[in-house]
Amino acid sequence: MLEVKNLTFKVNENGIERSIVKNISFHVDDGEMLVITGPNGGGKSTLAKVLMGIEDADEGQIILDGEDITSYDINHRANAGIGFAFQQPPRFKGMTVSRLLSLAAGRELKESECCGLLSRVGLCAQEYIKREVDSTLSGGEMKRLEIATVLAKHHKLCIFDEPEAGIDLWSFSMLIQQFEKIHSRKEESLILISHQERIIRMADRIMVIEDGKIGAVGPKEEILPQLLDKGDSCACMNRE
Repeated sequence: MLEVKNLTFKVNENGIERSIVKNISFHVDDGEMLVITGPNGGGKSTLAKVLMGIEDADEGQIILDGEDITSYDINHRANAGIGFAFQQPPRFKGMTVSRLLSLAAGRELKESECCGLLSRVGLCAQEYIKREVDSTLSGGEMKRLEIATVLAKHHKLCIFDEPEAGIDLWSFSMLIQQFEKIHSRKEESLILISHQERIIRMADRIMVIEDGKIGAVGPKEEILPQLLDKGDSCACMNRE
């Protein structure tokens, strides 16, 4: 279970301090899928980075399965059981796809295991396993590879930042299937940041982040009708 208590993150811009995440508190139960949505620029991705330890919180606590991980860096949080998929995945010139997957898994993977992971995210395994993780890969290929690195290891909590961004509809359908499989096992908690209605409809609970604060949070049956009623004025949900 993840517990977030009074989390705040600030930046200093030209000598002026500004809060991006403002005193946010929420929880994610074991095996639960929480989808975070809301207008662009509202602080969703920043919140995800603070949870992963990419950014340091200025105030508040992050507790995973009763363990206070607020002071942990990104490596210690990964070891504690948090997996993270970036909205814009990093590239690593000179590193092969198979090596990246092995690093993500924390052990040397067999070629068959790497191929299985690549197939799960819609990549033809034999065409990618020896390629370098560099600029020759498209944005969509990088996004699917990033998600494969999260699938390479069991986690207590997986965070996916806009997994639908930059991929085609066929690959998106495959990813939906993977999220459904993870969720059905109830072995890992999921936080998905998304504007995509198909993903939002998968949630157990939905949390709306606006201007760095929680605008609404609750069961899907309660929050989704509110989002649908707002329509395009909400600027937070893509129905395509």
